[in-house]
Amino acid sequence: MATDLHLQSVYTVEGGLADRVVYMAVSPVVWFGMTTPATIGGKIFLIFYGLIGCASTILFFNLFLERLITVIAYVMRSCHQQQLRRRGVVTQDNMKAPEKREAESLAGWKPSVYYVMLILCLASVAISCGASALYATMEGWSYFDSLYFCFVAFSTIGFGDLVSSQNAQYENQGLYRFANFFFILMGVCCIYSLFNVISILIKQTVNWILRKLDSGYFPQCQRGLLRSRRNKMMPGNIRNR
Repeated sequence: MATDLHLQSVYTVEGGLADRVVYMAVSPVVWFGMTTPATIGGKIFLIFYGLIGCASTILFFNLFLERLITVIAYVMRSCHQQQLRRRGVVTQDNMKAPEKREAESLAGWKPSVYYVMLILCLASVAISCGASALYATMEGWSYFDSLYFCFVAFSTIGFGDLVSSQNAQYENQGLYRFANFFFILMGVCCIYSLFNVISILIKQTVNWILRKLDSGYFPQCQRGLLRSRRNKMMPGNIRNR
């Protein structure tokens, strides 16, 4: 039976519902080119689905990073209170704080961006190593190729030279498909959040350099900027000459 959205894929032809769910879940961010719409209706559907799906996926990743920061702040505050409780500094009245002050108390425990980046790096490495061991076993790839696939997939590059779950049959197929979906979802969340944190560091570095330039820490650069401004040709200069 012909459908508007024809999925050109080896495993989708087999008619697995789990495969279609995995495809629809990862297609807004990871696109390998192995599964494509073949009809006009399928392409129109993909355009609208991509607009909504990509926006929703970015929102999901941002919420993931926010919740991760909240969890880190909660753990930091809990560890600090535990240390104070062991020293006998925290009184029983302080421990019975109202629930409405919960958000305010966590606001003072926001972790440093370097700590968040370190945690995301460790999580990304752990997920990539675990996923690479799975792909090397199930797909027959080398461990390095599996690591390469994890970076390409998790960073949403999706070249398509290596694609998982393309064979018709696997040992423990249902469990492997679920593990593949879990690793891709968690890997994309961690890598996207890591890229977001790195962009914050780059922005802070650029702002720091600009502040140093404005405060006179680099006089040679400032003289070069002033010289370039003096040599700048303005419309009024032509009339004066």
